[in-house]
Amino acid sequence: MYRINRIVGLVSRNLRPAVYFPQSQILVYRPTNDIVNLRTYCNKKGDGKKYVCTVKPPEPCKPTNKSDKCKQRPLPYLQECQRPNLMSECPKPDCPYDPNCKKKSRSLLILALLVAAATMGALYMYILQKKQKHPQVVTKKIKKERVFLKIPKDSKDIPVDVPYLLIGGGTAAFAAFRAIKSNDPTAKVLVITNEEFYPYMRPPLSKELWFSDDQEAVKKLNFKQWNGTERSLFYEPDDFYINCEDLTITEHGGVAVARGWDVSHIDVINRVAHLEGGHQIKYGKCLIATGSSPKNLDIFENADKKVLERTVLYRNVYDFQCLHERLKDAKTVAVIGGGFLGSELACAFGRRTKDDPGFKVYQVFKESGHMGAILPEYLSFWTTEKVKKEGVTVIPNAEITGVCSTNDMVHMNLNNGHTISADLVIVAVGAAPNTSMATKSDLEIDEEFGGYLVNTELQARSHLFVAGDAACFYDTKLGRRRIEHHDNAVISGRLAGENMTGAGKPYLHQSMFWSDLGPDIGYEAIGIVDSCLPTVGVFAKATDESAATNKDEEDECAGKGQGAEPTTKHQSDSQIRKMAERRRQQAASRPGEDFSKGVIFYLRDDIIVGIVLWNVFNRMSTARQVLKDQCKYEDLNEVAKLFNIHEEE
Repeated sequence: MYRINRIVGLVSRNLRPAVYFPQSQILVYRPTNDIVNLRTYCNKKGDGKKYVCTVKPPEPCKPTNKSDKCKQRPLPYLQECQRPNLMSECPKPDCPYDPNCKKKSRSLLILALLVAAATMGALYMYILQKKQKHPQVVTKKIKKERVFLKIPKDSKDIPVDVPYLLIGGGTAAFAAFRAIKSNDPTAKVLVITNEEFYPYMRPPLSKELWFSDDQEAVKKLNFKQWNGTERSLFYEPDDFYINCEDLTITEHGGVAVARGWDVSHIDVINRVAHLEGGHQIKYGKCLIATGSSPKNLDIFENADKKVLERTVLYRNVYDFQCLHERLKDAKTVAVIGGGFLGSELACAFGRRTKDDPGFKVYQVFKESGHMGAILPEYLSFWTTEKVKKEGVTVIPNAEITGVCSTNDMVHMNLNNGHTISADLVIVAVGAAPNTSMATKSDLEIDEEFGGYLVNTELQARSHLFVAGDAACFYDTKLGRRRIEHHDNAVISGRLAGENMTGAGKPYLHQSMFWSDLGPDIGYEAIGIVDSCLPTVGVFAKATDESAATNKDEEDECAGKGQGAEPTTKHQSDSQIRKMAERRRQQAASRPGEDFSKGVIFYLRDDIIVGIVLWNVFNRMSTARQVLKDQCKYEDLNEVAKLFNIHEEE
């Protein structure tokens, strides 16, 4: 047994190097039944260059005679086998070596590279020709997220105690600090505004700036006034204002504006205004002139991110700059809303269609015609036809029921069954007063009109005043009102500034507003102009100097603020649209009627409470006098004569 183990161990040890033999050497283990007589042989075969090492039993021993015994020969070691160690003795490969193989491979590689280069060249020429036939589509610009700047950056540079504090940096605030400085030349006035700009006027943002041909002037926010002179959108140059940190140490006073800051609330008892970061400002007199913010539709507010990126709420300088830049790449624009702002923007955009036939403008609104909440229906229809001639595709009696975005376009489903698509959507459906401070500041909000509730002197408290869009004041002639127009911001801001310096004057002035819709329509209005009120319109005929009167004696809305007419209250949307279209056709088919120039009176209890001067200008003082008289007139044609509607302007 010991011998068997020794033999097996010897064989295993001696055969172990066999795994490192060249590939041409073969180590073969052959089974055997006589483990004791295992022997190892290395034999040359063939040409002597291949070796076979085998382990096999030896030839059986054959004795020569009966007396002889077979002698066991010693087992040889594996090392006794001869191994080749010369390169000349290495086996040849199975396939002959071709010295031209490398050259053939190099030729094939060069050929493949030439074919690839030719393919890329052909593809480039194809794309180049395609671009010439079909211009490259420019990637549409998406809305950039606005970054609000704070100037000064740190609230510690804002004074902690000022005699006059104005919250808001618009027209009302500007008019107020001018009035304060007029009555108190050394006054120190601090203005807090959440915008990054100094006070500026808003009307040119929807009017003059869009009609300017001087793009360099537009970039600088300069525009031409009605008299042809050019001026800046900003009321005063930057050097008019002083730094906030210098306000308290300035001997002769001045006006400092903290830009990009919000006031969270006011402690009206202790006369302290609290900024968003906790900074406190003690004041002597304070004015709230926070203005208003654009409304949005729920369907757009709840839309996905792609829709929101292509939706614009238009209000301030930043909105103008953003929209002006994005319109350069847009081919289709949709304006939602038929009021002042929506109609002015639609007409401004429609002007571009004359130079670019591929540009398209939609205007969608729920009323039957333009300015439907203000103008009588017949005049609204007439205005819509004029706006269409400005290149605007008008879709009245329609509301958005669904919205989505695909292929860089916003697709909108309308309640009339149609679908429109646009690169940009401008939502202009009105504005809401900024009254976020009211609850925490213990200030009252008017439930009907909105805005801070103030008296005739524009006071919410003895030391706290409100002016502009955010003020709901008491008009001694027309009752409680809230007005969102430029002239009201000027008048109310000036009055508030005067009263902050001790004037104690009531709001008796009747503010006006104006609008232009293309070259054929321009109007001014004063008082309460509401299409729900009965109206009487007197217009100059184009053929002679006689006047055409259009009288709407029925108060179909049954009071101010009622939106739906009793005759259509229980009818479907399609029926309402059909009736409106029928009335539109009837109005268009009336022979001899021309509403190019005239005056419209709005009545309440047979007293004139509002007047629209339609393409009649420089008659506002007369209109104010008519409203002030508060008289009942039997024949309004006689009143219309006061405005000389036949006189050439």
